Amino acid sequence: MSTGIITEVSGPLVKAKDMADSSIREIVYVGNLQLTGEIIEMHQDIASIQVYEETSGIKPGEPVTATGHPLSVELGPGLLTKMFDGIQRPLQDFMVKTESNFLVRGTNVEILDRDQKWEFKPSKSVGDQVVAGDIIGVVDETNIIEHRIMVPVGVEGTIKSIESGEFTVTETVCVVETNEGDRELTMMQKWPVRIGRPYKEKTTPKAPLKTGQRVIDTFFPITKGGVAAVPGPFGAGKTVVQHQIAKYADVDVVVYVGCGERGNEMTDVINEFPELVDPKTGESIMQRTILIANTSNMPVAAREASIYTGITIAEYFRDMGYSVAIMADSTSRWAEALREMSGRMEEMPGDEGYPAYLGSRIAEYYERAGLVKVLGSDERVGSVSAIGAVSPPGGDTSEPVTQNTLRIVKVFWSLDSKLSQQRHFPAINWLDSYSQYSADVQSHNDQQVEAGWGEKVRHCLALLQEESSLQEIVRLVGLDSLSEKDKLTLAIAAMIREDFLQQNAFDEVDTTTSEQKQLKLLKLITSFEDESRRAMELGAYYQEIMDGTSEVREQIARAKFIPEENITQLDEIQENIVNSLQKVLEQGGSHHV
Repeated sequence: MSTGIITEVSGPLVKAKDMADSSIREIVYVGNLQLTGEIIEMHQDIASIQVYEETSGIKPGEPVTATGHPLSVELGPGLLTKMFDGIQRPLQDFMVKTESNFLVRGTNVEILDRDQKWEFKPSKSVGDQVVAGDIIGVVDETNIIEHRIMVPVGVEGTIKSIESGEFTVTETVCVVETNEGDRELTMMQKWPVRIGRPYKEKTTPKAPLKTGQRVIDTFFPITKGGVAAVPGPFGAGKTVVQHQIAKYADVDVVVYVGCGERGNEMTDVINEFPELVDPKTGESIMQRTILIANTSNMPVAAREASIYTGITIAEYFRDMGYSVAIMADSTSRWAEALREMSGRMEEMPGDEGYPAYLGSRIAEYYERAGLVKVLGSDERVGSVSAIGAVSPPGGDTSEPVTQNTLRIVKVFWSLDSKLSQQRHFPAINWLDSYSQYSADVQSHNDQQVEAGWGEKVRHCLALLQEESSLQEIVRLVGLDSLSEKDKLTLAIAAMIREDFLQQNAFDEVDTTTSEQKQLKLLKLITSFEDESRRAMELGAYYQEIMDGTSEVREQIARAKFIPEENITQLDEIQENIVNSLQKVLEQGGSHHV
């Protein structure tokens, strides 16, 4: 291992000389405290190092020790249910080792527990031919996730021996005879975080990622393997939207990266997730979750690494054939870390001081999401869906991080501070948001859920657009100037907004909605519209319809609070709609003779 000497310290940026034998992206230990850092720039024998720990007290003249390895993550049993920092140090073990609630500098902790034994069940036999990505055995890591042990990238050959039983992650479970000699395989792999894990082929994602959030699933859907951005000002509900998706999305594994956000938000996750029950399995949601915490009071340089640590872990579970969702909250804080390091390195600034390579870094990250055919001799498909929150200062979405993100992602959930001030949550603005997956998801739902679903959704969005235009007229000349039909349009649009789109994350029933219930709720509103317009054509007035249907409209408003097990009650409301409007016609008929 080569050693250099510190010449300059500027916050998280340290410069060292005599580093000619080192290479860019290499991990080094800095100073007498042996702080973890990464070489980000080389000029002859001078290395610029971003240090992932607090550098106060580090002085010129102290040594820098190179490791010869890039920043890598350990992948194997023991990842799930854990909480790591930005460079994958397990925070619980860190706390036990240091006997402190704070990050003690220069502490090295084993990422995966070297003492814990896991029961390995082989799925291959001696003499079998294996290639990279083949599953040689499984470990029941949690009650709901089977950890599939794969042949590492670059290994191909014949199994010489394979054992079943209890092993630690570093013990040999299988020996593969390759052209270069025997390779001993353990249950653990290492992978450099800045390089995407390889796959056979990327395919177009078409199956919807169901989140249980009506405004998302119905109007602005994301697919398994899709990419979405949630930009919004402070207090508009970005974090709650991501928490809701992490809790209720129909994926196998969730990786939640808290990047530069407030510590209390990660505390909410740690306190809430273990108590929540996964509706599909009946087990704690934490059993399928990995948390990466790099809060705003943690070293800024580690933010930059945390995003890559998260996506690499997500790719690893994707390679097993799982669908994975990664939440990054928020990519703006990550971009701010890039900007700070770029400024300290005296690079030429781009827009608003961000480095010129901001756009390519954001693209690099989101490009690692997708639906892929994974490596291995069998046909397996895995997906990584990436959902990134963006925190533009003052909610200004024209700033560089938001704009560079929108160039890449295909779903834009635009959070609106006006909606959040009106207590309309999720505060996703239906006029500004869009999803480029809508056509695929609607045709999928037309076939799998109910024919005509896509048509209903398009009609409701058109009504909301029309409502926006009509409200302009109302503001200018008053409601009485509208025609009877337009007044009804406003009433139906208000029902879509208040009775369908508005959703209470803290209500036991309303917090998540199944696909079937979403369909039935939307049908209640559209059938009310159809029956009301028919009544109008037969001579009923707008006010008569409103007066005669107050009870059934109240039932529609309360329908979202009906538990899933009582979903048949929605069919009764459907009948009540027809009956109440029939009554309006009968009574109105006597008035209009």
